[in-house]
Amino acid sequence: MSGCSPRGRFGAGYDVVVAGGGPAGCAAALVLARAGRRVLLVDAGGGPPKVGEALVSAGAVLLDDLGAGGGVLGSGHLPCYANLSAWGSDELRVVDFINDPRGHGWHLDRRVFDGRLRDAVRAAGAEVAEGVAVRRPVRRPDGGWVSVLRGPGGDRVVRCRWLVDATGRGAGVAVRCGARRRVCDGLVALCLVLGPAPGAVEGCSLVESDEDGWWYTAPLPGGRRLVACFTDADLPSAAVRTAEELRPRLLATRHVWRRARPHGFVPSTVLRRAPAHGAFLDRVCGDGWVAAGDAAVSFDPLSSQGVLTALYTGMGAGRAVDAWLGGEVAALGGYEDGVRRARAAYVRGHRVIHAQERRWADRAFWARRLVAARGGVAL
Repeated sequence: MSGCSPRGRFGAGYDVVVAGGGPAGCAAALVLARAGRRVLLVDAGGGPPKVGEALVSAGAVLLDDLGAGGGVLGSGHLPCYANLSAWGSDELRVVDFINDPRGHGWHLDRRVFDGRLRDAVRAAGAEVAEGVAVRRPVRRPDGGWVSVLRGPGGDRVVRCRWLVDATGRGAGVAVRCGARRRVCDGLVALCLVLGPAPGAVEGCSLVESDEDGWWYTAPLPGGRRLVACFTDADLPSAAVRTAEELRPRLLATRHVWRRARPHGFVPSTVLRRAPAHGAFLDRVCGDGWVAAGDAAVSFDPLSSQGVLTALYTGMGAGRAVDAWLGGEVAALGGYEDGVRRARAAYVRGHRVIHAQERRWADRAFWARRLVAARGGVAL
């Protein structure tokens, strides 16, 4: 579909400004730029980089559809050959990717992954502004937007016809436009990055449940390892503030500690807290805006769908906006239906998985999820 420049009616502006330079924002920008739209991708950056995230092999299909497969998944990432889990019992179960016709998954270096995606966006013809945030978008009577971009070089005012919110869980643009976030639970991640352990790298991710939540560990580039504990923010188990305070619970794990031990445990290791709750918007699009990625819907990390969902919703949002600009106003409803179906499938899976762990049904973390599972909803 050919693009139409917003010059004239909207001044020297853009068809679309995409707020957020992660997988969702880049996917939307790639779709729109390849369709001939004039696109500005704005990446605020800042904050600690995400670590330990994985991408299943299906993600390579989406990246190929976006025209960004080989370069993005080249060197810098580690292969993920299997998912291991001790869930519902102490027995370690294996889901091996050797039988997947698409091959193995990846333990991502998100800094590398996101940077290469933004490079692909530039190569597709879009403009990319890094270290810049969208502030105070205002809807104009003529149907366009005027937004202030704030960065180290000062403020810049831009005009566009559409805004894509890919800013993450905060959904700052969508909320400002009147959407409401529905938070499903109080899940929080307590994360440690352990130092290198030569020869101890295992190409698998591992999930292990305990009485107050569950653990996740995965190898990182450079021989390091992520160890993360997930629990509810209001429980005593979330009150720890240092690695040393978390250590007794880590030592009590059967499988996670076995993989963490070769890396050594330094009490001064920084313990980082990160939100991990599920959430969604009551509506993912409106007058001149659309949300994608975690801004639209964020899942419990147990699903391992974060990056994949970001790419999927970003691609869908980009296609819907491009179709709307081409006169197909019903495309936005189709995108909203697609997000709704994805969340419904997630809710069903969340219910089934949490119902399998009954060893600690009297503990608050698990009691909440078992009640939700019986009711057919996800926390």
